[in-house]
Parts: sequence; C-alpha cells; structure tokens
Amino acid sequence: MILITGGAGYIGSHVNKLLNQSGYETVVLDNLSYGYKDFVKWGEFVEGNISDEDILDYIFETYNIEAVMDFAAFISVGESIDYPEMYMKNNFEDTLILIKHMKKHNVRKFIFSSTAAVYGIPNEVPIKENHQLKPINPYGESKLKVEQTLSNDDDIDYVIFRYFNASGDDPDCEIGELHIPETHLIPLVLDTALGLRDSISIFGNDYNTPDGTCIRDYIHVNDIASAHLMGLEYLLNDGGARLNNNLIPLGFSNENLNFIVENVKEYKNYFQVQFEKPYPPLFDNITMFSWMNYVGSDTGEGVIGFYGIMETGMPINPISKTDPIYIERHDF
Repeated sequence: MILITGGAGYIGSHVNKLLNQSGYETVVLDNLSYGYKDFVKWGEFVEGNISDEDILDYIFETYNIEAVMDFAAFISVGESIDYPEMYMKNNFEDTLILIKHMKKHNVRKFIFSSTAAVYGIPNEVPIKENHQLKPINPYGESKLKVEQTLSNDDDIDYVIFRYFNASGDDPDCEIGELHIPETHLIPLVLDTALGLRDSISIFGNDYNTPDGTCIRDYIHVNDIASAHLMGLEYLLNDGGARLNNNLIPLGFSNENLNFIVENVKEYKNYFQVQFEKPYPPLFDNITMFSWMNYVGSDTGEGVIGFYGIMETGMPINPISKTDPIYIERHDF
C-alpha cells in the first residue's frame, strides 16, 4: 500500500487516482487545510497532520506501507515571504517527523514533491539538475532543506521531482483544481471569462519577451502524476539511486492565455496590465519545452525517460523551435 500525504489536494488527488487506476492500493493522509475529502474517491482516508506522531504510528501499524509520496506542503511564494516561519515548520520540520516515522517502521522508499523554486534565478535554460541551488524565497528554501536532508540520509531511497505551475485537471471531471483563495493564473483567467471576476491582472509588460509579458511554464497535472508513478515504480523495482528529477514544460506568455478566454466567450479586454511586480520574478525571458520532461540522476546517468501526454491545443508565440509544440528529450 502507498501512503500519499496531502492526497486530498490538487496534485495529490490526481496522483491518488492514477495509482488506483494502475492497480495500487493507497491511503491518503491530509489535514484538509487546503484539500477536500470529496477529492479522496479512491483508497483509504485518514484526516490529520504529518506532524501528528500518533496518527503516523497508527497508519504505519495498520497498513502495510511500501512507500510514501509526500505532497503535504504550503505552496504560495508570496505567503511564504509574509510567513516564513510557518512555511519552514510545515514544509521542512513536519516532513522530518514523517521521515522519522518512516524509518521507525522500516519504510525506506520516498517520493518527494519539491519545486523548481529551489534553483532561484537560473543561470541557464533549460535548467539542468546540477544547476546551483539558490532559492530566493522561503518556500523554495523550505523544500531545499528537505532535499538536503534526504541527500544525507542513507536509510531512505528517494525520488525528488522539481517543477513549476501545475495546470489542468482530471479529464473525467471527478476531481479538479479548487484553491480558496485561488492564486493560479489559468483558473483566474477562466473565472474572468465566465463572469465570476471583473478582470484579471498581469504583473508587468516590460519583460524581454515577444509580447512584453512574463513567460511562465505550465505542466499538466496528469503529466506530473504520471512522472510520479514512474518514480514510484522505479523505487519499488529496487532502484536505490539518489535521483533529482526535473519536469520542464513549455513556457507560455501571459498574453498567450487570451486563447483560453476566446474559447470560452468573446474576448473583450479582460486583461489589466499592472506594472508593479510585488515579488522578485524567478524568470524573465525563458524558453522551455512542452511537454518535454527529463528525469535523471545525481550521477549524470539517464535513469528514467518521460514524455508528457497532455496537449494544450494552444497557439504559441515564437518562443519555441516549432509551432505549435516542440518536444526534446534530455537524459542525464
């Protein structure tokens, strides 16, 4: 059985569904601070925190846990700047408690959902896994501290995934994206198109990009789930190498998202450009590749090759090598 922490949340619930469809039994641990019990339609559910040692003992003693997949984290960069101690406790210190109880109960296989925010401002793109790790916000720092802990722990075999901007949802509409408050750009654009908001703001139009707006990279949540499943199966097949895994999708400018609105209703200037950039941007002009994902190891040897399967159908400004999609595979 697989323990999925944060499995009632956005990404965790999609992973939980895919694992059950793939024949795995799961138990979800979630405190429902940002997740929804209704999203746990597969497997067992336990409500609680990963810092609750009694609950952890109960789960490991009740279920035959083979591996742990950890999605229990706060994820807002802006909030982490306002409340750094909260992020360090939840994302780092509480994860250490989870790992401690894994070892206590002889569970050594761990999938860690990290973030590309551990890189900070990149020196090169695409970002390779041996790029310097220099986060510029407490969110990225909290994730990096977990990675560093794992790299120094000989008792845990792990796979780490680093990525930005999960998007999309379950094509079957059984689960989806539901953040309160919503901070993700694509749902906000759709809310505007549906008349649920008056407008959507873009922060800045003076970037060094084809249309002046910031380029952001998006990866479909089901591609993330598929990559996590591959990482899990690698570990379950006695893969013990320390892995760092990047999922690098194609960059879309904010203006590209006009296409979404046009497919919902007639577009009429819903974008209001704001020149203020409230937090330091992670990227300015970056070309990324969709749905290109590379998965490699610390040693530089290719371990897992993965292509995403979800297509956007969106037109792309000339920031990629072909139109509409450029796919490149990197094995390290």
